Amino acid sequence: MTMKRDKGNWDLPLLHADHPRPVTRRQFLSQGFLSGAAFTVGGIAPLLNPRNALADLSPDLDALRANPCQITDGAGKIPFICFDLAGGVNIANSNVLVGQQGGQTDFLSTQGYEKMGLPGDMVPGLNDAAGNPYANFDLGLGFHFDSAFRRGILSRVSPTTAANINGAVIPARSDNDTGNNPHNPMYGIALAGSKGSILTLAGSENSDSGGNSMLPAALFDPELRPTKVDRPSDVVNLVDTGDLVGILSKEDATKVMESIYRLSDEKMLNVETLVSRDADIDRAVRCGYLKAADIADRFGGTPIDPGLDQMIVDDAAGIFTSAEFFGGNRDAREFQKTASVMKLVMNGFAGAGTVEMGGYDYHGGARAEGEVKDFRAGQCMGACLEYAARLGKPLMLYVFSDGSLSSNGAIDNSADGRGKGEWTSDNSSTAGSFFLVYNPNGRPNLLGGTPEEQALHQQIGAMSADGSVMRAATPMANNVNLLVNSVVLNYMALHGEQGQFNALYQSLGISHGLGSDLDSLTAFAPIVNGTIANPV
Repeated sequence: MTMKRDKGNWDLPLLHADHPRPVTRRQFLSQGFLSGAAFTVGGIAPLLNPRNALADLSPDLDALRANPCQITDGAGKIPFICFDLAGGVNIANSNVLVGQQGGQTDFLSTQGYEKMGLPGDMVPGLNDAAGNPYANFDLGLGFHFDSAFRRGILSRVSPTTAANINGAVIPARSDNDTGNNPHNPMYGIALAGSKGSILTLAGSENSDSGGNSMLPAALFDPELRPTKVDRPSDVVNLVDTGDLVGILSKEDATKVMESIYRLSDEKMLNVETLVSRDADIDRAVRCGYLKAADIADRFGGTPIDPGLDQMIVDDAAGIFTSAEFFGGNRDAREFQKTASVMKLVMNGFAGAGTVEMGGYDYHGGARAEGEVKDFRAGQCMGACLEYAARLGKPLMLYVFSDGSLSSNGAIDNSADGRGKGEWTSDNSSTAGSFFLVYNPNGRPNLLGGTPEEQALHQQIGAMSADGSVMRAATPMANNVNLLVNSVVLNYMALHGEQGQFNALYQSLGISHGLGSDLDSLTAFAPIVNGTIANPV
């Protein structure tokens, strides 16, 4: 049972009779008392021609940006964004298809689908009244035709973008209603080489992960601890070009900064003849002035505010209209948060990011609430995929949650309930995660030489006929730490770097725990070769 709520206002907080009253921030978030937040982890694909839009630094100083000052435009890695849906969202079958050991189309029993909210006349393998198969593969990865995630994604992406998307699903258990699941893969993505030109890692709360779920302790690096980014003003405030850019042109301001660097450099040369030179202090002083010049060069007069990016917000051709983006309601808040992360990640200012969304502990009976919230999350996922397409860059998008839920078969026949099963209880045995990959050069290719082999790379693991995760199917089916490691493996494989996966974990002094047959846990053939010199 839940508290009485205004009909149709599904963003009111959740109070479940079988849950304690919320005390921690994570409990407030999962039950919808707080809106979600976002964070980014540094680094990645540079702009298509990043220097074309910027005033040039003098050639001798430009050469010093990367060495020794380590001021870069990004590490050239595929952008990575993940969605942390706090509370235990449904992923399997009402959204992303999960089958038995033969893959997504090795269908479950009717009772298995009923547990995941699909009545007997809406199960995969059947068609709807208009003849549409309920098992739909328009996005490469199989979704239920009426999936709220799918409908939300398709509401934001063009048909051309949809044709260049593919994905994989990983059935895997995790604990219900807790932030203690080490779900967050961002540190692993950063350790795999992702770096940013502005940020290393950012988040909305003062925690080691910056999101709802924890990170695997073995991957923790204090240098990656997050700072906050969850709204357009946070993005703008990341870059301060100072008053000089407002007084002078960007080009003149850059020249002034360069002159300050040269004067400082000359002073340092004179000082080092009088005292013993400390290389670290010397570099810090020199690079501090050079970074000021670089910031003026790269961001002076350049709109970094996602609300000013017409690809993102425009009434004629934007991903969001002005009313949607600035409307002041819950949708607008989530759209602004998503846009802030994707603006940083997709433009190389940050390499990977997490969009945290709350209120997904929605097993209060009404199916309508889950459908409304899942559709909103799908819209945000679709926005990221469409923005990647408009910039002509690849993207890996990963979705996870703390646990899952199940239905008892009762049907919600309201307009938003769509004739599907009501969500009535937490159920970690129906949990899973999935990722989508966008490639501007065409739909990513699954590994495997036959459709049967490819099906086993698109669904990494399996469920039993009655709709429970098969714990022995993969190493990560019952281990969230290993689930994160499998996501890092698949990220590296998109660059053709799966051969470096073992060495990465050995360098950390830990075992990745995935065994020796890594190909069986990998979905796609590479879409880039190592780093992206010019994004594909």
